[in-house]
Amino acid sequence: MSIRNLDLDLLRTFVTIADTGGFTRAGDQLGRTQSAISLQVKRLEEMLGRAVLERSSRTLRMTVDGEKLLSHARQLLRLNDEALADLLEPDVAGLVRLGVPEDFATVHLPVVLAAFTEAHPLVELEVTCDLTLNLLERFRSGDFDLVLVKREPATPLRGVRVWREPLVWVGRERTTLTDEQAVPLIVSPQPCVYRKRAIEALEEAGRRWRIAYTSTSLTGAQAAVKAGLGVTVLPREMVPTPLHALGRDSGLPPLDETEIALIEAAVPSPTARLFAEHVIHALERQSGEG
Repeated sequence: MSIRNLDLDLLRTFVTIADTGGFTRAGDQLGRTQSAISLQVKRLEEMLGRAVLERSSRTLRMTVDGEKLLSHARQLLRLNDEALADLLEPDVAGLVRLGVPEDFATVHLPVVLAAFTEAHPLVELEVTCDLTLNLLERFRSGDFDLVLVKREPATPLRGVRVWREPLVWVGRERTTLTDEQAVPLIVSPQPCVYRKRAIEALEEAGRRWRIAYTSTSLTGAQAAVKAGLGVTVLPREMVPTPLHALGRDSGLPPLDETEIALIEAAVPSPTARLFAEHVIHALERQSGEG
């Protein structure tokens, strides 16, 4: 019996598809086109002599053989990355403290952080989720090596823009609010970019508004919306089920986008600098800007 070797590059593509849920997102993460991702899956299936993914125009799911392969693929990639890190970058170690808004961390960061820790297993990441105001205060006090913060476009605040956020109104149901109604807002405490954006849009449109509920956490705000206490503002990609993004037929004015910026400490450690470069490049690939 001839010895066959699994191709780690093909396995990495397969694992990335499983983690991101699609060919397009996997391509964005790996810096490849969707057609290139499809070709790699085809090569992997030809090598194995069996299908690992079932694809249709609307769905993508792993076959039984694909589920078996996934755990092995993760182990092989982890061993590969650990070996390279140990041999080529033995000095990459230490603690990196990152502050990040809760909603952004939940949706966009897990894959980014996982890729870094797999490549640099000796690095310890300490991630803190909080409001942008609190993150900046603690950053100035020296509590973080890096912070990801929400900011207005073209703000004088230093940092590197890593993400643009189109914002939408979010409600429990697809309802229409009449001009006579004061719009009930569910917001974070001041100062908050989303809160500021909502109030400015309503006042520019001549709409009355009231603060119906204030929450310091994303889950608390979403729970209030689900209970029907009012509407809130979220990035378009972060609207959870069963809540709805409200369109123009809701009677609410359009919202300008915001952005996420990465700010580093004045003198970051080499490990923190390496991590910052990883975050910047990974998020640029996700957003299609890189």
